[in-house]
Amino acid sequence: MSAVDPLLSRRPWHDLPPALAPLLRARLPELTTEMVQAIRREVRGYRQPIGSAVAHDLAEAVRLAATQFTELVEEPDAPQQHYVPRFKRLGRLEYLSGRGMDGLQAAYRIGARVACRRYMDVAREAAFSGEIAVPLSEAVLTHIHAMAEGSVAGFEEARAGAADEVLRTRRLLAARLLARNRDPLAEPLPDLARRAAWPLPERVRCAVLPASTDLTAVHEDVLRVSRGGEVHLVAPDDSLLTVLEGTEVAMGPSVLLNEAWVSLHCARLGRRLGRLRAEDHLAELHLLHGSPIGTLLTDQVLEPLRTLPPGKAERLTDTLDALLTSGGRTAPEVAAALGIHPQTARNRLRQLAALYGDKLDDPAFRFDVQLALRSRSVRRSLLP
Repeated sequence: MSAVDPLLSRRPWHDLPPALAPLLRARLPELTTEMVQAIRREVRGYRQPIGSAVAHDLAEAVRLAATQFTELVEEPDAPQQHYVPRFKRLGRLEYLSGRGMDGLQAAYRIGARVACRRYMDVAREAAFSGEIAVPLSEAVLTHIHAMAEGSVAGFEEARAGAADEVLRTRRLLAARLLARNRDPLAEPLPDLARRAAWPLPERVRCAVLPASTDLTAVHEDVLRVSRGGEVHLVAPDDSLLTVLEGTEVAMGPSVLLNEAWVSLHCARLGRRLGRLRAEDHLAELHLLHGSPIGTLLTDQVLEPLRTLPPGKAERLTDTLDALLTSGGRTAPEVAAALGIHPQTARNRLRQLAALYGDKLDDPAFRFDVQLALRSRSVRRSLLP
């Protein structure tokens, strides 16, 4: 049974004289106009220009309410099922228009107030007994309550349907972002993101968890997709994944949006190797699994040089390479390797020391740099 039927089954209209119905029907145009004016005056959200979609929806809702009420007075036992979808439509329109139910509920209350007063005026003018006031008021309130219940049901159905569609679209968006090879005929990524209500960030971080992990605490802005016993996450902000600390989550490094698949690749490799924070083990993962991670490692170790002019950054990169491959790590050795004056080498070494600090004395870091620079050299040698 619909949400409206139980309320209308009270049938307070049995206590009203059917002869009142044609009198109300004759006055409907002026009655509905007065109700619309009162609602527009008291509810800010409905103060839209006459002829606008909002004004049209309001006038239609008031006309619908007054027409059905008149029919109920005339035939209290007549079926009302055909009105149910119309009530629901009013709530659905509120949701699709980006409004909440507060405005419509207020409009119903104002409409009921005006209706009670004006219906009583019609009854008095027709010389009906004053005893009609109680059943007439009860009938108006019961009717408005039924309309409100139906509209709430339509609003909630629209919201649930939209939420389901957003979730489905977000799963599709996650799958698209994590795909290494993009379909050139697929929906443009910005359009898909807009439908998913997910603003495209510049960088993302991916994570992998067992399918059995409880994700109720994970922020709704973290995309997720289930694949082969795993859940893959795409987070636009590192802070959104902090709730997973202490679980079996394997984190990939932060990457540019179009390289999300690389972050996922790292996270999955790290999980298999027991390295739950992949960015701390890029060199190890690269040695085992190849070039995409080598690119990340190079970006990581050369990060301090990123803000420098390209020419200067390239010269310091070459100097860093010469420094780490020289036996004694002295300025003359670096100068000889690069074919530059020793004083120039000393100046560059001082700049590197300022940029990297004590890291240059860390064997693990020196290894990472050498590995990254070798990978960089190989990748460059393969370019046409």
